[in-house]
Order: sequence, then C-alpha cells, then structure tokens
Amino acid sequence: MKALTGREMARILERKGWTLVRIRSSHHRYEKAGHAPITVPVHAGQTLKIGLQHRIMKAAGLTEDDL
Repeated sequence: MKALTGREMARILERKGWTLVRIRSSHHRYEKAGHAPITVPVHAGQTLKIGLQHRIMKAAGLTEDDL
C-alpha cells in the first residue's frame, strides 16, 4: 500500500465526496451522509502510519485503487 501524507488523504476524501466540516489545530474532520465522521491528522510532510491509513480507508470505503 502506498504511504500517504494527511494532506494527500484529505484530497482523496474530497474527491470521493467527503466534506470538510471542521479544522481543529492540525486535524481535519470530514463528513458524508450515511457514514461516520472521519478525522485526518494533517502534519506537514509526515506520512500517516499504516494502521491509521488503513482505518481511514476502511471507514471511507476506499480501496487501494482509489489512491
């Protein structure tokens, strides 16, 4: 699986119809009807840990092809 930064994950979520509803410090919260909210940590240039990336993808219904 390709390692992504928080900013890259945020862009993918937005392309898939998720809406940014709140930015609190370095954490962006996304919502989409019918899904639980997702929080993405956006730290300058740091990649997401693989477990966190996998949990975000699962919650958002993303596959590796979406990356």
